[in-house]
Amino acid sequence: MGNDDVTTPQASSSPTTSSPASAPSPTPASASASSASSPTASTATTTGPVGSARDRREVLLALIREQGTLAVSDLSTQFGVSQETARRDVRALEDRGLVTRSYGEVTAVDVSTFETDRAFRETHQTEEKLRIAAAASRYVDTAETIFLDEGYLPLLVGRALSVERDLTIITTSLPTAMEMSERPRTRVISVGGRVRRTTMGVVDFWALGTLRQMTPDLAFIGANGVSEDGWLSTPDPAVASVKETVIAAARRSVFVGGHEKFGRQTFTRFAHVREMEVLLTGHELRSTTAQRLSLLGTKVERV
Repeated sequence: MGNDDVTTPQASSSPTTSSPASAPSPTPASASASSASSPTASTATTTGPVGSARDRREVLLALIREQGTLAVSDLSTQFGVSQETARRDVRALEDRGLVTRSYGEVTAVDVSTFETDRAFRETHQTEEKLRIAAAASRYVDTAETIFLDEGYLPLLVGRALSVERDLTIITTSLPTAMEMSERPRTRVISVGGRVRRTTMGVVDFWALGTLRQMTPDLAFIGANGVSEDGWLSTPDPAVASVKETVIAAARRSVFVGGHEKFGRQTFTRFAHVREMEVLLTGHELRSTTAQRLSLLGTKVERV
């Protein structure tokens, strides 16, 4: 076990050997992978020109990943190059699917070797996430057992749920389990397993064995990417296995994710959009993208 992993005890029996069945056949997601940590400050910090374009872009990528988001206008001064060169460097990274640009800022993108950390997710696009969480709470209907995925947005969904009714929350997120357990009318089932330091979510066979024994009324699922052809994906195969298992077990599944998730494909796909009752995202998502995805067999709601 690596230094970045922690195992929580779990009393449930060993997992069954049956595999969850999902509508399309996604890429197998049973292998476990450790989350990659972001570069250290000493690696990313720069105060002047950096060698070749390739070297400069690697340092730029490390800096963006370290800080989460940077203003494009600041890069020329920081790297001692012209504005046009800075913009060209950003475009080169964007073309490789490593960053995304929006409103004069450049932001790191989750890929197979990198995931943004909890601190960044809790401060990035928070207004959009709050809108999505509020909309998600309206899909609860008569559901009494609700699965909340790991990540900050599913936690916001939990906060938006009614405190006036009895609910059972099942989650693979330690922060979500701790916060939801403080609600007087909410029973919390915290799934055990190996803890991923990046998100404080649990994975691996302990988690899968527990989830296969449950049938949640409703699951709120996140993803790191939603591809043009409708595949939901995540960088870590172990996380993909958890999501795949929950979707197969739940009676209903709802996707929650910001507009920046769309048009991306990360390492491991775990479900297709047609397996979701609805895709909930921000109104920032282009209407043409929403229409194209709706033709693949799901509803897209921009809020």
